[in-house]
Amino acid sequence: MLQKSSSRTYFMVYAAAIAAIYTVLTMVFAPISFGPIQFRISEALCILPFFTPAAVPGLFIGCLLSNLLCGAAALDIIFGSLATLIGALGSWMLRKNKWAVCLPPILANTIVIPWVLRFAYGSEDMILYAMVTVGIGEILAIGVLGNLLMGVLYKYRQIMFGKKNLA
Repeated sequence: MLQKSSSRTYFMVYAAAIAAIYTVLTMVFAPISFGPIQFRISEALCILPFFTPAAVPGLFIGCLLSNLLCGAAALDIIFGSLATLIGALGSWMLRKNKWAVCLPPILANTIVIPWVLRFAYGSEDMILYAMVTVGIGEILAIGVLGNLLMGVLYKYRQIMFGKKNLA
């Protein structure tokens, strides 16, 4: 019983820590985290499902809180956060292939966020143009920064995430 309770506690603490880091990074870099051309540095954390399943709810809650606290429109709070959840779940499912982990969040956000920008904020950009600009931001944040972060964390994965949580 104690082992199961302890395991749940670790899971919740990891998820909460990831949510907090995501939220702080988004808020600190708010000027570049929102809009049709965005570079959300916190998205680099979308590689974390490779290391721990706690990253899935952590990323979702972090995105939800970030959008809520930074004054995003209701549709952005809902669908932007759901795009992050879909991406995080996809990353968790692809965790056996280290280099494929970054693809689901890039694709989810590239497809969903342009529609959010159109309907939540009335963006006049063409959907295809918005997909290109959001996609570039996601590739830079997750594909470049996220993979750099993964390289650093991979060296310390047993210390940070324990043997049990490793992919």
